[in-house]
Amino acid sequence: MSAQGSSKKAVVAAVLGNLAIAATKFAAAFVTGSSAMLSEGIHSLVDTGNGLLLLFGMRRANRPADEEHPFGHSKELYFWAFVVAIMIFAVGGGMSIYEGILHILDPNPLENPLWNYLVLGFAVVFEGVSWTIAWREFTAARGDKGVWRAIRTGKDPSLFTIVFEDSAALAGLIVAFIGVFLGHLLENPYFDGAASVAIGLILAGVAALLAMESKGLLVGESAGPDVVYDIMALAVADPAVEQVTRVLTMHLGPHDVLLNLKLCFRDGLAGREVEAAVDRVEAVIRERRPDVTRIFVEAGSRVESGSEL
Repeated sequence: MSAQGSSKKAVVAAVLGNLAIAATKFAAAFVTGSSAMLSEGIHSLVDTGNGLLLLFGMRRANRPADEEHPFGHSKELYFWAFVVAIMIFAVGGGMSIYEGILHILDPNPLENPLWNYLVLGFAVVFEGVSWTIAWREFTAARGDKGVWRAIRTGKDPSLFTIVFEDSAALAGLIVAFIGVFLGHLLENPYFDGAASVAIGLILAGVAALLAMESKGLLVGESAGPDVVYDIMALAVADPAVEQVTRVLTMHLGPHDVLLNLKLCFRDGLAGREVEAAVDRVEAVIRERRPDVTRIFVEAGSRVESGSEL
């Protein structure tokens, strides 16, 4: 399966799971009057909408280049990932905190808490399945990188967004269970409202992290050092190339890299020989690095040792 197919699989699994969970959480909140369960229902509904936004972004990003967008539409995925982060913060986190504060100011005793426990158990199973699928795809994509480094250097926001969302969902379920359990055990409804506020803070924290990561991608991040070094090695290996004097890269999308390459060619080459060398360098880079989809090569003078590329 392609990397893009893996991302879509994780997002679709998350959408289906969150939709089923949201319906059961809202039903339980209606029956029991639990603020934490209502917050969890809002959380799952927001996650469902976010998954749909990511799918929409992936579809929009696949549109071909046109006269108005000569480099294609790949960055649309980064835009919609940023919108998802804002949605989690404003709708998920904001509404959960608001609902929790209202419940603290005007607490109501829980009714039929057994429903909450049943729904929480059901939700843990579905969220666990969704998280497992997303984690497997994320693990396959990150290779031997550490988790945090893979997130910081990752170029596919659809994968780490779903991992973050599902992780926050599982954490929220634990908090909701603690709030319902303590509120029922101690007959103190304030625990339920406090759990709702805690869930909102978890969502706000996750949203802030996602927003920072998505912003970097939206503004424009370079390809990883391994990609840059490989490009340099491939270029300088051509017999007509004396030196690579500049390598500029930018991710337009997870698998859409723009490359500007400046090369110093050996003395005495005719114009057609330089053109042939450029064609060879482009061909070998495209073969070894298929994610490098747009290549622009310039001829330049030699740079002395110690100078920056």
